[in-house]
Amino acid sequence: MTSPSNNLHAMFLILIVFISIPNLGLTARNIEKTSLEFIKTSCGSTTYPQLCFSSLSAHASAIQNSPKLLANTALSVTLNNAKTTSTSMETLLHGHGLTPREIEAMKDCVEEMHDSIDQLRNSLQEMNQFKGSDFGLMISDVQTWVSAALTDEDTCTDGFAGNAMNGNLKNEVRGRIVNIAHLTSNALALINSYAALHG
Repeated sequence: MTSPSNNLHAMFLILIVFISIPNLGLTARNIEKTSLEFIKTSCGSTTYPQLCFSSLSAHASAIQNSPKLLANTALSVTLNNAKTTSTSMETLLHGHGLTPREIEAMKDCVEEMHDSIDQLRNSLQEMNQFKGSDFGLMISDVQTWVSAALTDEDTCTDGFAGNAMNGNLKNEVRGRIVNIAHLTSNALALINSYAALHG
């Protein structure tokens, strides 16, 4: 038979648990709200702040208030979008009804996107391996790779410039690549901000 003091102790523990549960929810909401504010403020330093916030806000709980995790997540989101876009480019390339000029531009674009994906993947791997003493060298590599990825994306859109190619294909390709280029530009800005903290 349990003693009254044991029963009292058990009831006290249950009471603490019930009091704590709503507070845990409140704390989680406060953390997420603070994270969203951190993301919004950080995105203010990018060229495309609205795209920056909309692409990263879903990851607020993982990012919290960490500039490194923010830059990492921006790279990861950009890489995933680049992969999806590259796949859709290859599908378009093998579609019917393309002119020889369009086929050539699409082939170049697909190649540029593959290069861009490699650069972004290298950057993400390097970001995940940062160590204290090597920081300057490693962040410099990341900045170089992300800049190169942005150049590759711009080169792809150049192939669809001018009046030689009009119509749906040009608009579709340029729209998708411009979106990736904007994400890449934002990721680079956040990486630069992260680097500046260690400068």
